[in-house]
Amino acid sequence: MFSLKDKVALVTGASQGIGRVTALALAEAGAKVAVAARNAEKLNAVVAEISAAGGQGLAVPMDVADAEQIKAGFKQVLEKFGKLDILVNNAAITRDGLALRMKLEDWDAVIRTNLTGAHLCTQQALGAMIRQRWGRIINVTSVVAQTGNAGQANYVAAKAGLIGLTKAIAVEIASRNITVNAVAPGFISTPMTDPLPDKVKQEMREKIPLGRMGTDRDVAAAIVFLASEEAGYVTGHVLDVNGGMYMA
Repeated sequence: MFSLKDKVALVTGASQGIGRVTALALAEAGAKVAVAARNAEKLNAVVAEISAAGGQGLAVPMDVADAEQIKAGFKQVLEKFGKLDILVNNAAITRDGLALRMKLEDWDAVIRTNLTGAHLCTQQALGAMIRQRWGRIINVTSVVAQTGNAGQANYVAAKAGLIGLTKAIAVEIASRNITVNAVAPGFISTPMTDPLPDKVKQEMREKIPLGRMGTDRDVAAAIVFLASEEAGYVTGHVLDVNGGMYMA
């Protein structure tokens, strides 16, 4: 089950954390994987990992805040692999601050990358997917999109918008055998959370019924499922991967 043999995937924000492990998991399941992010050196390292495990990867340096870079990146993927079956919109940034004092440029930067970037990537992917009448789009949102979080109004708004975008596009293109879903991670151990003080991490764990932080692999496994044939009757759904800290 969950074989992605002969599928082609593109993962944004794939240079580290959830994106990197997702790219490796998709390749492990049999997909050819294009990895996109701003850091070319890190992308090449991910491709090397994919190749070492017997898979096929492609590094695509790309800033999802730049529409022209997105167009060029997707063109590169299609020229290399000839098609695109799976898109994982994972790229995200943070510019935290209290809403009262949040600078407009910090608001705009987060919305542009985390929400508009996903929309622009989806637009580029849909052309290829509609022609082949098969596709999987998976958006990585967050538990804070469902619960709110102080000091992150821009990030929460973008991630909540991503849930709305997921549902809207799922309705628009369902007749073409393309599914659109979201994964909402909770507190996950990543390079972004590693620097947090132990006291803060313990407070986070106490909010999680399963009693532990999630791993990149927990999230990647959910994405692999949603990318598979077996998830073909799931669309417009938000799959919570949060250890039970939020139950809709």
